[in-house]
Amino acid sequence: MRWVLDALYLCVLTALSPWLVYRAIRTGRYRRGLGAKLFGLPFRPNSFGHPVWFHGVSVGEIHLLRQVIASFRRLHPSQSCVVSTTTDAGHDEACRCFSNLPVFPYPLDFSWAVQRTLRQVDPALIVMAEGELWPNFLLAARRHGVPVAVINGRMSPRSGARYQRLRWLTGPLFDCISLYAAQTEEYARAVRSLGAAADRVHVTGSVKYDGAGGDRHNPRTEGLRQLLDVKADDLVWVAGSTMAPEEEIVIGVYQRAREAHPNLRLFLAPRQKDRFNEAAEVLRRAGVPFVRRTGLIAPITDRAAVVLVDTIGELGALWGLADVAFVGGSLDGRRGGQNMIEPAAYGTAVVFGPHVWNFKEPAGRLIEHGAAWQVKDAEELKIAVHRLLADAKERARMGAAARAFVQKQLGATETTVRLLGGILAARPEQTMVA
Repeated sequence: MRWVLDALYLCVLTALSPWLVYRAIRTGRYRRGLGAKLFGLPFRPNSFGHPVWFHGVSVGEIHLLRQVIASFRRLHPSQSCVVSTTTDAGHDEACRCFSNLPVFPYPLDFSWAVQRTLRQVDPALIVMAEGELWPNFLLAARRHGVPVAVINGRMSPRSGARYQRLRWLTGPLFDCISLYAAQTEEYARAVRSLGAAADRVHVTGSVKYDGAGGDRHNPRTEGLRQLLDVKADDLVWVAGSTMAPEEEIVIGVYQRAREAHPNLRLFLAPRQKDRFNEAAEVLRRAGVPFVRRTGLIAPITDRAAVVLVDTIGELGALWGLADVAFVGGSLDGRRGGQNMIEPAAYGTAVVFGPHVWNFKEPAGRLIEHGAAWQVKDAEELKIAVHRLLADAKERARMGAAARAFVQKQLGATETTVRLLGGILAARPEQTMVA
């Protein structure tokens, strides 16, 4: 099967290569670690024995791994760990979050690349955050006798439908997974229906609840409060993880809202690094004064300016400044929403659009608890934001409900780490290496 997959991947890569080259030249993406991705890791990570290999695709998955790895290392202090990631932004954030661990690129799913990387890392266990299930990698891990665990597992309707169409292939692949720790029973049922053994599928809840801070006075949020000169009487609207055309929509709503609320501050954080300049151009066309976060080395002087947050990794702390939060990737119909748990944990009045299949469970339950407002389109977003800015009591009620809901969901990390420890206990000859 591996050679068939390799041939298929090569055909796809050849077809896409003009576009990939164009994107690499225009945005700088896809260049870092290209050799390791295509041909496998060329060196052995600086670790001892057989490490536990944790993988997160990008920034969101790296963030959820923070508390998992911290908890795991507390319970297994002599077990070495390494981290891989797929995107450039994920690599930068992994290096920041895990400065004392080896971080390296995840290989593309060519058989030679995954084989070489597995030989170099020689892991005792592979832990995948949320997904990234590639057939050559899973089959190679099984040939090497390495158990694979998926944690905080979820399955969007699109992914589920795609897997069902390939049911003849998914059965053997899910048989390669030693542990599937699903966020919800619905996700667990979907995985079992695709061929995963029932005794390997567990419902743990979402690790992202544990990773949501909720302390508005944490050092990173306080640092941003000073840098952005946020006053007690400011009304702060944070629009985070936005995608086109959400920046344009948000700016239009902001311009109208500021007429009624002169103390309104907007902090706009696009989802992807290569869209920062695009968002800046949208602000320029709208005639809205703005400053870029990367240009602030001292506290902001123009408090009337929109702050374009052109950094990666600061949104989690930025939510702690918000009175109202709009969680992006939810109006465009392509992304399936972004993490609304973080602003909810801070006790913020949360608004998001109709397309939240990536966070179906927390979005639905926040709505049930009266802790979030789901809008259908740009017009409803305008109505929701105007009402929340004008009604301090409603903002406080929604925020309190959101915070209380998140607090009740804690504990998934502990359950997940206990399950991972159970896999390691079955391989005593390869673990707990000093």
